[in-house]
Amino acid sequence: MRTVYVCNDTVTGIFSGIYDAWKASKGEEDCEIALRGMLDFQLFCDYVEVEETEHKAIAVEALIRKHLGEKAYGAIYHAAMSEDKGKGDAILGTMLAARHLADSTKIMDHLGHPKVEKVFELGRNVFGEAHSYKGFLRFRELKNGVLYAKIRPKNQILTCLAPHFASRLPVENWMIHDAPHQMFAVHEAGKKWVIVRGEKPDEEIFRDVSDKEEEYARLWTGFCQTIAIESRMNPERQRQNLSYRFRGDMVEFTNSCHP
Repeated sequence: MRTVYVCNDTVTGIFSGIYDAWKASKGEEDCEIALRGMLDFQLFCDYVEVEETEHKAIAVEALIRKHLGEKAYGAIYHAAMSEDKGKGDAILGTMLAARHLADSTKIMDHLGHPKVEKVFELGRNVFGEAHSYKGFLRFRELKNGVLYAKIRPKNQILTCLAPHFASRLPVENWMIHDAPHQMFAVHEAGKKWVIVRGEKPDEEIFRDVSDKEEEYARLWTGFCQTIAIESRMNPERQRQNLSYRFRGDMVEFTNSCHP
């Protein structure tokens, strides 16, 4: 009977599921990973609830780094943050396939394997979205002095963004709000960033920006309007360089700097 390991949609949860499957010495045809709340129930399957622990996740991370290498770990880690509900099973299948290679560090070169190919594509997609947000994300200063940014990513990319901004704003209190996934990356000045899940704070707090923020926004809007040359407006080029999906929370567009 095929065993389905049901885990939370987090990196720790998926790695915990892989830990349980690996420990049971299951083959690729005998097991799979499914995400809690996204199950497609099948006949003749044994569904096992996975206990999510840091110990399991750390053990799987060490296993991947040691036997599959850093290249594979990067692809797997990014794939685990994808919106795709089949990501856990693709990661497990990739790891199980690596066991049959003489050199398991070459696993990501075997794109003829459907699950390896899926991990590669998911990882590339997540990495690309995170890279885009590093350039497009904008902070606003709230009246309490905290720098706040709201984003609407397709994938769970906060753990990719937080280290980037922590190194650039180490002495600032800042917060990145992933609205679709109800997650926050929170950084207290001089300390390490943390991920907060499931909190629903009062949205009014985030709309109450400082007087200095309003003034800078007004000046920036005026600057954009002043330097704009109407005869050279090129909306098509704007869309190429900055797609619509990133514009909703950018001061350049929310304050009507562009048509």
